[in-house]
Formats: sequence, structure tokens, C-alpha cells
Amino acid sequence: MRGDLFRKLIARCVSIGLAVLAFLVSALTNATGWGLALVLAALAAAALERRVRPGADTVAETALIAAGVLVAYLRRLDAGFDPALAATALVLLGLVLLEGPLRQAGDLEIRTANLPVRSWTPLASAHLGDALLGLLAVVALAAAAAAPALLALAVTVLVAAGAAAAGLDLARRRFRPPASGGAVRRAVRAHQPEFLLYFSAPPGSQYQVTMWLPYLERIGRPFLVVLREPEFLAPVAAATTAPVVYCPTLRSIDEVLVPSLKVAFYVNHGAKNSHCIRFTQLTHIQLHHGDSDKAPSANPVSALFDRIFVAGQAAIERYARAGIDIPAEKFVIVGRPQVESIAVRREPLPVDAPRTVLYTPTWTGHHADADYCSLSVAEPLLRRLLDRGVTVILRAHPYTGQNPASARQLGRLTELLAADRAATGRQHLWGTAAGRELSLVECVNRSDALISDVSGVISDYLYSGKPFAVTDMTGDGDAFTERFPLAAAGYVLRRDMANVDEVLDRLLGADPLAPDRWLTRRRYLGDFPAESYADAFLEAARRELDPAVREARVPAQR
Repeated sequence: MRGDLFRKLIARCVSIGLAVLAFLVSALTNATGWGLALVLAALAAAALERRVRPGADTVAETALIAAGVLVAYLRRLDAGFDPALAATALVLLGLVLLEGPLRQAGDLEIRTANLPVRSWTPLASAHLGDALLGLLAVVALAAAAAAPALLALAVTVLVAAGAAAAGLDLARRRFRPPASGGAVRRAVRAHQPEFLLYFSAPPGSQYQVTMWLPYLERIGRPFLVVLREPEFLAPVAAATTAPVVYCPTLRSIDEVLVPSLKVAFYVNHGAKNSHCIRFTQLTHIQLHHGDSDKAPSANPVSALFDRIFVAGQAAIERYARAGIDIPAEKFVIVGRPQVESIAVRREPLPVDAPRTVLYTPTWTGHHADADYCSLSVAEPLLRRLLDRGVTVILRAHPYTGQNPASARQLGRLTELLAADRAATGRQHLWGTAAGRELSLVECVNRSDALISDVSGVISDYLYSGKPFAVTDMTGDGDAFTERFPLAAAGYVLRRDMANVDEVLDRLLGADPLAPDRWLTRRRYLGDFPAESYADAFLEAARRELDPAVREARVPAQR
């Protein structure tokens, strides 16, 4: 998080600084050429800021840049007062002042993907700021070429006309909404979805949705995805053929919840989930986006849902261990369908066979009690692995870069792997190669053992039957496996790494915990046949959609 704030602060300072400098040089010096060059640099910085700080208020720097451009233009023409340039200035001022309100109004409009709905207004209002920066760049280039001011006026009026059309359409939608609910509701009604996947989360969390989409599609019933943040619309829509709808307001949720819907699935405990749980005609089912012994995996908020789909009996015990009283009938054991493609290895490797180890450090979490990240102590661990001739797959958590210290620590580890790869030829993987080009399942299948922090990766890896080690970053010692029972089926690395050689001997050698791991596997991931493992989830989901089952069931108390 701190790293993200730092980037935003830098982007803001650079954008404002260049805008002020461009205006001062253009207005107070005769260096018109340098002023226009600084204007273009300021426009590039403003465009970058808009990427780093979506929705930021950039009126101040945009106004300064526009003023700098117009002063420079006037000096280039060197013809005194020019009515066309004055008109250009007035229209530009209007665009600068109205860009923010129009964008905010557009942000309150529903946006869709994979639906036969064409609505240009929200898109136009969202990109008006980019259009304004592009317009200022065109005017700056016209000034540099000393082109007639009428040319700048024509281009400016063209952009203003588009903005005016978008504004009028937004006003019409707001003050005279269609009686039938609009094109989006009509399209959703025509689709006749039986269930929805509801999602709200911080940026970069789309993996929580995409891991479930293939299995929701395999249910074989029409559905839609409802998003509460606009940045997820494109990546989620690219991962499914189902309709995807961004609902910015409570009213927009009302619009897409059509009568055909029976069930709502959720993949996290986001605060905005309550905006959908309020619809009591739906059965609300929590799926989670992983199974682990982390504290957030036993969230009291789960009690709000009608059903809680869990991977195995261990998840139910986890709630009880945390003192969270949830009626047993709310839990449904469905396994973890995402592991169905993980190859299972029942026989150990020969002792002298080369090994590939998957290392998956988690992130530092939002709060101190959820900080299980081992990056701060990982360098000696990796050096020991390299000394043993191990090939390493380093797959860091997607949120790692949000913490500057973690990002630096990860950088040192990748440098270490790169140097060893150059020296030995071992094909270590890290960065994009391990985190994007390969899925987690592919990383698991390529590895012979896992070293992980407390996270859902361990539960997934457990399905493979291969050995794993867990880092004890809490310093709990003997009490660690009481807090995190899954770790008892693996080898625990102490925070100071004092037992690293002992752990690696067992992890990469005799593996004495192999028999215990198979028993733990059934408790954590259910006892379902490998050839039809995902069917447990599919059948449970279909039961929830069955009208006979729904009518016979007494509504659960939330």
C-alpha cells in the first residue's frame, strides 16, 4: 500500500511541477519554443498521472497547461488580439471545468461487456480527460507551427460538441430514466440469468473471479457477473463469454437483478457484498478465493450467507476454532475444483533425482495479524536451495509490489536467481514467467516440492501429494501448528532460518511426513474421486438452482 501511495505522490508532484514550469516559461519569458516543449512534457506527465491516479482531480494542472499553451500561441501569432484564439480560450476553459463533473456523472452509469448493449455516453465521459489532454497537445503543436487560430478553434469546438452531447445524454438519463429500466435491464432480462457472481475488491484482485469463471460456466446455466469497480470490467469480460455488468450505485444493482435470478455467489468478504445480500429472494453463497489457515479465512461475516461452500471438513473446524458459531447446515463441502488439473504424485522421487522447488511468498496483508510474508528472511533460504542444485520457481503474491520493502526484497531474490541461471544454466523462473505466463497449477505441476508462507497455495499444493514446507513468520514455535493445523502435514521453517538445512533434508530427501499428508489431504480438500473431482461443486451449485430444492428448504437465518 505504501508503495502505491508513493507512486501516486510522485506522479502528482511531477505533473503539477511541470504544469507550473510550463506556464511560467510560456507567460514570463520569451522562450516560447521551450515553453511549448515543457507544455508537451507536462501533458505527458498529466496523462501518466491519470493512469496512476484514476479519477484524480487534475483541474489545476490542466488549467495551467491550457493557459501556457494559449499565451505561447498568442506570442507565436504576434498579431495582437485574435478573436478566434479568444474563443478557443473560452471553450477550453469550459472543457477544463466540466471534465471532472462529466466524468463523475459518467461513473454513475452502468457499463457492460458481452451484452448486446451499445452505450457510448459513459465511455465518452470516462475518456473526456484523455481527449482534453490530446486536444491541448494538438493546440500546442498548432502554436509551434504558428498555424491560424481558426484551426485550433475548429478542433476545440469539435471536442466540445462531443462533450456537450455526452452531457445532455447523461442529464436525460438522470432526470428522465426509461420506465422499462433501460437497455441494460432489457438485455439482462433477455439473457434470463439464473445466478450471478458478485464481486467487489481492491485493484489487482481479478484473479479471485477468474479462478471461478470456468466452473461457473460448467454449471451449464445462464449467469452474469456483477462488478462494483470499473477497472475489473475489461479483464473479467476477457475471461468469460457471460455478460459482465459494472454497477456503480445501489440503484444500478436494482436494475440488473432480474426476476429469473435465484442464486448469488461471492468470492470474498468485501464490504460492498452487503449491497447484494439485502436481496432476500436470492440464495447467497460464499465460495472464497482460496482455502488456508489464515485468520481472514474464518471471517465472522461468513455468517451472513445462506450457504458457505468449503473445500473440506478442515474449513468448518477452522470457524469453530476461531469461536465463530455458524449453523452446520450452512456449510457444504465441495472440494476445491481449481485443483482438478494438478497432477498427483503418489510415489517419491529417487533421492538423487534433480529437484525443482516452488517458492510462493505471500504479501504483508492489510493488518499486522495477517502478515505472514517471508521475503525479509528468504535470501539465505534461496542460497541454500541453490547450493543443493535445486531449480527454483519464484511466484510472488500479486500484491507484493504494494509494499516497497517487499518489492526490494523480491528484487534481490530475482537478481540472485538470474545470476545463478547465468552461471549454471538451471532454468529458474520468476516475475512474469512464473506469475503470468504460467498458472499456479502449471507451477505446481512443474515442481517437486513447495516452500510457502501461510496461504491458500498450500491447500492447493496438498492435492498433489508432494512435500511442502511452511514458514513460521509469527515466531510461534511449537504453537504454530496449533494455530495453522495444515502446517503439521509439512515441515516448518523457523523465522530465523536456523533449521533450514534440517527442513531441506526432509523436504528434498526421505519425506517422512508423506503418510500424514494423504490423511490431511482428505480433511482439507474432501474425499472425491480424482477423475470427477470438480463435480462435487457443480452438483452442489445445481442443487441450489433446483426449484424443488429451493421450495422445500426453510430459509436460513442470516
